[in-house]
Amino acid sequence: MRRRPNAAAVKRAPVRCPQSEKPGTRTRLNWERLITADKGGDLDGELGTRISALCEEGREFWHRFDHEVRQDDWHPFVPADYNAVLAALMPLRKPGRRFLEWGSATGVITIMADLLGFDSCGIELDSSLVDVGRDLASRWHSNAQFAAGSFIPMGWEWKLSDGDGRHGTIGRGPSGYLELGRSLDDFDVVYAFPWMGEEPMMLDLMRCHGREDAHLVLHTTQNGTRIYRGGKIV
Repeated sequence: MRRRPNAAAVKRAPVRCPQSEKPGTRTRLNWERLITADKGGDLDGELGTRISALCEEGREFWHRFDHEVRQDDWHPFVPADYNAVLAALMPLRKPGRRFLEWGSATGVITIMADLLGFDSCGIELDSSLVDVGRDLASRWHSNAQFAAGSFIPMGWEWKLSDGDGRHGTIGRGPSGYLELGRSLDDFDVVYAFPWMGEEPMMLDLMRCHGREDAHLVLHTTQNGTRIYRGGKIV
């Protein structure tokens, strides 16, 4: 029997940039254009540079993970478009707001939210990826919290009209909210990167257990980034 790959064992390597560029220069310029175009606020140079470097490290980890893990064993972890998620989170920033990421993987977006000022948490079913997220948060001096488990609250079941209750790629496990000591309706902003066809399930989960005034941010390769509130796109 093949053993499940351990994401925490993926080799860590320093981020490499072309010799003609200073470290982080190209990525930082892209972020500056993005931030300038966003009407919801802006980032100071130091914070923008930190977030840019964090995301670059996340991309480097993904390339190693894809090479060292996914070439041998399929794994549902795929990184989102960090720039697009940043643009979605910027207008939602307010002091004291609580952020939750469903399926936080390596923790890059959860840590990004913490650096943006959110009280930030992530739930991830793969405990080895939780270890990666916690290590990354420690090295980036982030207060982001991570829990190993499912983002599906206890007692909730997804039922379609045909009786199919499968969650698609979402695995089953103990509720991560127990470890966090919080419930889904404690959070003001919830983010996820669903696979195709999973959005209706997530909208129903939010309707049943989330706050009515909370924002659900879903980023997909098919539809880009959509922000829902009360089940409707805003």
